[in-house]
Parts: sequence; structure tokens; C-alpha cells
Amino acid sequence: MDIKNKIGKRIKFIRESKGMSQKDLAYSADLDRSYIASVENGARNISIVNIEKIACALKVSLADFFNSEEFN
Repeated sequence: MDIKNKIGKRIKFIRESKGMSQKDLAYSADLDRSYIASVENGARNISIVNIEKIACALKVSLADFFNSEEFN
């Protein structure tokens, strides 16, 4: 699995575990909902700036975001 898919899968997992919709996440991160969808599907090459925005919106640190078996 490539890194875009791993990051997208991680975002979706955290988002769903917090009971957030893509729309809720997009609003909180000041990003477009279609952008969130394409990132979760591994179709976007997301910047570290947007990863940080999403992590903040999900209320997780970057360390916690990347502290997953998917990234080890």
C-alpha cells in the first residue's frame, strides 16, 4: 500500500472513530469535503500542512496520527 492510501485510511479510521462526517471534518479543518473524500480514497498527494490541519480538526497530535501499525 502506498503512503497516500495509508494516510487516507488513517484519516478515515480516526474520523469514523470520533463519529465525524467528512463534512464535519472538512469544516473543522477549513478544507473542502470533496478534498477530504479524495484524500481518504488515496487519490490526493496531501501536503504536510493539510495533514496538520486535519490532525488538529480530529484533535490528535501528529505523533498520535502517525503512531499506527500502518506507518511502522
